[in-house]
Amino acid sequence: MLREVQTNPEGFWHSALQDLTQFGLKVVAALVIYLIGMWIIRYVKRILNRIFERKKTEHTLASFITSLVSIMLTVMLILATIGTLGVDTTSFAALLAAGGMAIGMALSGTVQNFAGGIMLLLFRPFKSGDYIRTQEQEGYVMQVTIVSTKILTLNNKVVILPNGNLFTSNIENLSAQSILRIQWNISVDYGVDAKACKEAMMKIMQSDPRILNEENYPHIKKNANAMLDPAKVRKISHDPSVIMTSLNSSDITFQARGWVYAKDYLAVQPDILERFYTELPPQGFTFAYPHVDLNITHPVELKK
Repeated sequence: MLREVQTNPEGFWHSALQDLTQFGLKVVAALVIYLIGMWIIRYVKRILNRIFERKKTEHTLASFITSLVSIMLTVMLILATIGTLGVDTTSFAALLAAGGMAIGMALSGTVQNFAGGIMLLLFRPFKSGDYIRTQEQEGYVMQVTIVSTKILTLNNKVVILPNGNLFTSNIENLSAQSILRIQWNISVDYGVDAKACKEAMMKIMQSDPRILNEENYPHIKKNANAMLDPAKVRKISHDPSVIMTSLNSSDITFQARGWVYAKDYLAVQPDILERFYTELPPQGFTFAYPHVDLNITHPVELKK
């Protein structure tokens, strides 16, 4: 290059000026592409936020999708900007693909939780504040994130459940409906007066104002969240009720049924069970328990 400057300085500087001009144009073009791309990314994010607000999408899911789209578009913009400068982006793309594959393999469990979190936020089998039972755990939902769900148990413990396993497991949501039916299975000894036992159990349930009956049935019928099918709502008029469900080897089983508001479910179930235990035996309705009756007779002496 020094010899070229000495032998042909005019041509050298002319060529250098051309190269510098071309590189400057590339830099300007790269800056224009980058600025336009950033404006487009911000515009796409605003559109996504408006769509999510209009659809009332879960905030966590909306934030995750918006961030994911923003990151993907930013990576594409950076590759396009570098390519405008004349740099071969093939190696960069291959490096990103290899890095993404390595990260995906290393975080396979986390990716599964991501997928589970997205499905939970899309289908929303529960929301914050609901009382759920799942994976041998139960409690109030505190927070639903992309990778995990926090629930607060009745003994004030915070349990964190991975969303991957949570989405594929059975979930019992006790807050999804405004009213729930409780069933108590009570076993008594053979020989009791079935009609009298059923009447005694009915009186216990009817004396509790939290158990719904025909007096507050019109209020239930007006509640749109009580039941999906009006025909099912009419069945509430038959509760509370007591029926005989089985004749077992050593006892008779009665099933008591009653509808309660979801907010009273956890309190009514043990309260009525305790009343059955304390009030039925004094009336002559004894509870059955596994036992065996042995009849022993004296052996007969054989004459010689």
